[in-house]
This record gives sequence, structure tokens and C-alpha cells, in this order.
Amino acid sequence: MYIPARVQSVAMALPTDAPLRAIAQPIARLLNLPHLPDHFPLLVYAFALFTSVHLVISPYLSARIAPISYGKLRSKRAINQWNIQVVSLFHVFIVLPLALSCFSSETLKADKLWGWDERVGRTVAVACGYFLWDALDALINFDDLGFLIHGVSCLTLYMMTFRPFLGYYAPRFLTWELSTIFLNIHRFLDKTGYTGSFAQWVNGVILLSTFFSVRIVYGWYLTIDFMHSLYAVRHELSLVYLLAFAAGNLTLNGLNAIWFYKMIYAIRKRFDDDAKPLTAAADGTPSNGAVDASAH
Repeated sequence: MYIPARVQSVAMALPTDAPLRAIAQPIARLLNLPHLPDHFPLLVYAFALFTSVHLVISPYLSARIAPISYGKLRSKRAINQWNIQVVSLFHVFIVLPLALSCFSSETLKADKLWGWDERVGRTVAVACGYFLWDALDALINFDDLGFLIHGVSCLTLYMMTFRPFLGYYAPRFLTWELSTIFLNIHRFLDKTGYTGSFAQWVNGVILLSTFFSVRIVYGWYLTIDFMHSLYAVRHELSLVYLLAFAAGNLTLNGLNAIWFYKMIYAIRKRFDDDAKPLTAAADGTPSNGAVDASAH
């Protein structure tokens, strides 16, 4: 039975929605993000969900599903890295279908920079909730400056989508998250005693192929198209705005290139004769879905 979108929205509304929209109003006016209030409740709920998975759900389930591997993690950092990977996987399986659902929008295709579709609003709200969690975790449990830069950059760039701005590009850059699935499988294989195994070799091939395809090849294709679109409206945007988005985009692409090199090196080490499980710190690959890196 068909249910109108407005009816679905009312039916799914929570008592906290209205207060959260009210909180978002001054933020939206200050930052000129008119679409933010309508999607701010979902952003907050997504942040709360990812935080809950990180602090409660992952520790609970991991201790029961993988009691030996999870139980032998002694340091706070190692435990946190495991839980981060769980959140990262959880986020991918939520945001990737949402991002793909935006690809069919004719409104976005007609206007790549200023077009708007409510599906983009939902997708970006979930992504911003994740990147807010990601940035805060990188700040609190500081491991690598690159992770912090990635989280803050992604949160800033995706928040600007609520202007609306870059509605066409935002979900497409989120497809970078596809490689995160295999990155986290790679790490879990390390932590569960399968370093150097055939399963890790197969996953490593898929990881490098996927990362190179979606982040390097498709990523740079999107970046060139993105830069072309920005240049076409250069007279409508301030120089600061143009430089900020160009620099942010190039920074994230640069991080992808660095991480790709480090992943090649790390995966090769797994298959030396004396290969031993390596920590995230030793292999240098991103640990918070951020190659999720993603997601731009």
C-alpha cells in the first residue's frame, strides 16, 4: 500500500524532533544552512547511534561473538580500535544504500551544485552524524593527525550540503566507503589470528582493487568534474569559499593516495615468511573508516 511521504514523516516523528529542530534554527541562520533544521534530528540520532555502538553495543557483542580475540586486547587503544572498526562497518552498511538511492535524482543531475533532493538530506544527515562521532573520537583518542583532519574536513564539507550545495557530489563521494568494508575485514582477520592466511590474501586483493577503483580512479574523476563545476560558478562564490572547497577536496584525495601506498606496504608484509599480526599503528592504514577516507 502506498503511503505518502508526508504521512510517513509524521508517523515516524519522535517527541524530540521539534526541540532539536528549534536548536538547529539559530545554527542554520548563522551558517546559512536552510535545510539543516529539517534533518538535524536525524543527524543527532545518527551520532547517538554510532556513539552507542562504539561504547556499548560493540563491546557487548564483541565479548560474546569473539571472546578470545576481543578478550586478549589489553590496552585501551587496542580495544578502542576494535570498537571503531565495528562502528565503521555499521556506518557503511547504512550510508552506502542511502547514497546510492540519490543517484537517480534528476533534480541533482540538472543542477550539480545547487540542486536539492530530500534523499540527499537524509543521506548527509547520517554521514554528518558519523563524521561528528569520528572527529570527536580522533580528537579524544588522538592517534594520527590525518584521522583528525579527515574527520573535521568531511564533517565540514558534508554539512555545507544543507545550504544546499554539492547535493549531486556528496552521495557520490560517499561511495568511497565501499572500500572500508574490506579494510575492516582485513584488520579483523589480523586480530583473530588469520594474518597471512588465504582469506586475508583474497580480501587484500579485493581491498586494494576496490580502494583503487572507488577512491583513486572514480575519486579523481569526480574531483575533476567537481573542480570544473566550481570553476563554472567562480563568479558566484567568494574566493575563500572556492579555495576552502578546492583545498578540502584535494586534501582528502591526497590522504587517499598516502593511505593506498601504506595499505600496499602493509598487505605485502602480511605474506612474508615471518609475517606476524601488526597493529594499526604499525601498518599505518586508517583505522576509523575514514578512508572512509571517505568519504569525503
